[in-house]
Amino acid sequence: MTIGVPKEVKDHETRVALVPSGVMALREAGHEVLVETHAGVGSSIPNGEYLRAGATILDKAADVWNRAHLVAKVKEPLPQEYAYFRPGLIVFTFLHLAPAPVLTAKLLETKVTGVAYETILEADGTLPLLMPMSEVAGRMAVQVGAQYLEKPSGGRGILLGGVPGVAPANVAILGGGIVGTNAAKMAVGLGAHVTLIDRNLNRLRELDDIFSSQIVTLASNAVTITETLQSADLAIGAVLIPGASAPKLVRRETISIMKPGAVVVDVAIDQGGCFETSHATTHTEPIYFVDGVLHYSP
Repeated sequence: MTIGVPKEVKDHETRVALVPSGVMALREAGHEVLVETHAGVGSSIPNGEYLRAGATILDKAADVWNRAHLVAKVKEPLPQEYAYFRPGLIVFTFLHLAPAPVLTAKLLETKVTGVAYETILEADGTLPLLMPMSEVAGRMAVQVGAQYLEKPSGGRGILLGGVPGVAPANVAILGGGIVGTNAAKMAVGLGAHVTLIDRNLNRLRELDDIFSSQIVTLASNAVTITETLQSADLAIGAVLIPGASAPKLVRRETISIMKPGAVVVDVAIDQGGCFETSHATTHTEPIYFVDGVLHYSP
């Protein structure tokens, strides 16, 4: 099989050497691997390292799409890539189809086989391909939230951990899965007051044991969510229902009673978001405000 890896980002060539082991494994299994030029620079993997691993470098994304039987990507196909869809093609990526009806229809229409990283399950019900990204997302949510809480970034002008004589920030986390747990670890580590809300009482018991009274756990319902967000400085949406749209746990009216300059980071945005006021943002326009509350939905 011919496996193609189209470029996701353009960046300068780096001197850091990191041989792409996945390419080596595929070549050893007898596959041809095609890589768009500079596809790896965002991960500090220059073209030379792909060549050393046995890949073939192609100049254009179109060449990779047209020659490959299986295309591996990081994110869902972009509208300009739909033209490359064809019967028999396999696309292996994070698809997040629940909030993407146009992409779903196009995959069905062109008879492409889409394999979504976020829906692959182990026998024990875990999500092995989604888990590493969820760990990163949970930790980044707190890191980014702390940045946007700073006054020059549009936030309330407070530190997550406070300072002697000043109370720490209140961090509310919706969802106690991989994202929520990693967000809680980061927030606790920075000294914040953390409240984590989940509907699964057994999971809340596990989190109580994990954090040993360092966080407050609450059963999810409209009252606890509203009361917690009313006092929150940073709210993180970390809800996932595999293969389905995220439930809208936070209504617009709840946002309106949050503190001015509070920050919302909706990690569930790939599945539509769990805040009613959420919509996807970009690196060029990363934030927007609703009722004085800063929203970041990467």
